[in-house]
Amino acid sequence: MSLSTTLANALSGLNASSRAASVVSSNVSNALTEGYVRRELNLSPQSLGGTGAGVRIDGITRAVNTVVLSDRRLADAEAGGAGIKTDFLAGVEARLGDPEDAGSLSARLAALEAALVQAASRPDSQARLQGVADAAIAVTDQLNGLTDGIQQARMDANAGIAKAVGTLNDTLGQIDRLNAEILAQRAAGRDATALMDQRQGLVDRVAEIVPVREVARDHDQVALYTTGGAILLEGNPAVIGFTPAGVITADMTLGSGALSGLTINGMAVPSTDTGVLGGGTLGAMLAVRDDLAPGAQSQIDALARDLIERFQSSAVDTSLTPGQPGLLTDGGAALNPALETGLAGRISLNALVDPLHGGALWRLRDGLGATQPGAAGDATLLTRLGAALSGTRAPSSGNFIGAARSASGLAADVLSGIASARQQSESREGFAVARQEALTELQLADGVDTDAEMQTLLMVEQAYSANARVIQVVDELIQKLIGL
Repeated sequence: MSLSTTLANALSGLNASSRAASVVSSNVSNALTEGYVRRELNLSPQSLGGTGAGVRIDGITRAVNTVVLSDRRLADAEAGGAGIKTDFLAGVEARLGDPEDAGSLSARLAALEAALVQAASRPDSQARLQGVADAAIAVTDQLNGLTDGIQQARMDANAGIAKAVGTLNDTLGQIDRLNAEILAQRAAGRDATALMDQRQGLVDRVAEIVPVREVARDHDQVALYTTGGAILLEGNPAVIGFTPAGVITADMTLGSGALSGLTINGMAVPSTDTGVLGGGTLGAMLAVRDDLAPGAQSQIDALARDLIERFQSSAVDTSLTPGQPGLLTDGGAALNPALETGLAGRISLNALVDPLHGGALWRLRDGLGATQPGAAGDATLLTRLGAALSGTRAPSSGNFIGAARSASGLAADVLSGIASARQQSESREGFAVARQEALTELQLADGVDTDAEMQTLLMVEQAYSANARVIQVVDELIQKLIGL
């Protein structure tokens, strides 16, 4: 080996050592930087004409475990979606209230039943008749408030969908631009790993909204596909479309066209949690708006219908004429079974017995169809009203058809159904969060280990010193040759 070759080898070693030291310093300085991926220097032996010619720097790569990263992203989407569903169900359960809570629906129904019993024992007492009216209003207000809360949750979900779609479109555009910048940096022979870190963070943001798979392309480019099969980024970013609604009422549904679904590049796609864009927070918000909330609304509508039907029978109040509403009404009118959707938001006390609306309390005792007060001591109607509320009957709608229940029992079943759904959702969320945390720990384990970096730095120092010593020796030999 000639002295010139020896010198070239040593110089390439010095260059490689200096680059390795730079990589180590970058890793250590960014050990606590969120989103930073540990760098590794790739080296290979260099030859010239079959003769060793030192070391070649092949480049700097990011130490990414793509399998763990992909699984962690899927876990992020699952955990986020499960959390949204759990929060909604927990909110409905809280509005229904604990039966032991005085403000719960079950407690208000029990209070109405007790007020009817007390009024039947003293039918001449205006105070006790007023107690019946107040208790009935408390029940209807509770049902009205439940409907308002559920529809507000739908509007919040609708606004969340619009925000998520906007974030998704913006982020996909940013990833596409980073793809182009990374390509330009590579073409110019510059290090693009910092840009790749930024891109990974943006893909993580997309993965929270929609579960995605990242597919590597040539020249460090990436493509994105949802687990449902939709193309989000392949050359050009997809454009997700959505039109938010300003106000949502119980009768507005996706199927009727009153609410907007999702589109990809102008083409409509299934807008459900199991659709091509489902599985993450976006799908969960669609599920709340179009599935969970309408399902909860239908249950309390069935309860409201059952309450109205209990009191509108002429067998209970013989003074009622055909088509006349009973003690509880659908916004002041008789019940129309074809318009049950949203009934819990319209149920109200009959104005004929409400002094605040020009009614008279004595009609609670003498009948809604009575034209004048009857015997002050007659408790027949009040007793029938109490029996109608506490008696068992099969609900006409909802998931309760076939089993006879009292009004309180039906309310308890509604609460039990919501609570059961919430518990199942919490269980799924707990599993998803545990999986997310485990995968996050695995990913962090591939991060910067400062102890290992310091050991690497010691080896780099030794290699640098050895190559410098070789150059020193070559220099001494050359000086001797010159002195001959």
